[in-house]
Amino acid sequence: MFIDDKKRALSRILIGGGLGVLVCLLLGWLSQPGALFGGSLTWDFTFCYNSNVPEALGAALGILLWFLFGAEAGVATLPFADEGGAVVLRSLAHFGVMAATMWGWVMLNFTYEPLPGLVLTFLLPFTLVYILVWLGRWVGWYAEVGEIRSRLGLAPGPSFLKWRETLPHMAYAMVLCLAVPLALRAADAVDGPLLSIFYAGVLLPVGAFITGSSLGKRRGFCPLYPLMCGVGILMFIPMARLFSNMDDRAMVPTAFVSALLGNLLGVARRRRRDRMAARPAGEGRGV
Repeated sequence: MFIDDKKRALSRILIGGGLGVLVCLLLGWLSQPGALFGGSLTWDFTFCYNSNVPEALGAALGILLWFLFGAEAGVATLPFADEGGAVVLRSLAHFGVMAATMWGWVMLNFTYEPLPGLVLTFLLPFTLVYILVWLGRWVGWYAEVGEIRSRLGLAPGPSFLKWRETLPHMAYAMVLCLAVPLALRAADAVDGPLLSIFYAGVLLPVGAFITGSSLGKRRGFCPLYPLMCGVGILMFIPMARLFSNMDDRAMVPTAFVSALLGNLLGVARRRRRDRMAARPAGEGRGV
């Protein structure tokens, strides 16, 4: 449905589904009270947290849903189509299928919880992460096209501080460092800001690092991208005061350093690739 290359898609489905089952088992073990953090290393599992279905049925359905979710994530590692319109339509369909799968697991496990709270806790973060991943891939494709044009001599020379080359990633930085944390903070619980903690500890550093690395690999050292990530967090901090009094200042160096390290890693990968490409054929091989 999503991928034209069915053979490659099947392998990604099996790998992703297997990883999804492993995550399900790990989640069931870690979430069991006393199974790990209480000091006991017993293999106790919780598959249905407050569901009204029997435990055995809940376990089977939970494993199935995690397999499907992992398989759908595995398929997303392949390009959906070659044309822009088809990419958008298949991406929307893929998002709908993944959201439905995740929502099935939520309904299985949290039957008695208020519906608005479940949407804010599960569906909103998933949607934001999906948008970030999709935008990250889009700016990566855009950078690849720009690199190809530069190698063919069809593009102007590098701009000052590579601002033109960095421009699509600057828009991504504003989404990652301003729009996403603001939406999560608005939806977060005041007494237990789990969404904000997840963003500051995982989503922000990983997102900034990966996109910085992609930019460095394709366009070289671009100092404006780490600066823009830091600026985005600086803009977020006063707006976040409308919803909570959390101290968010530590996220400024987190965003800047993560993006900078990612960019430097991408530059190193780019230089290594260029050296390999410039090496004469047969060099380094045994006689």
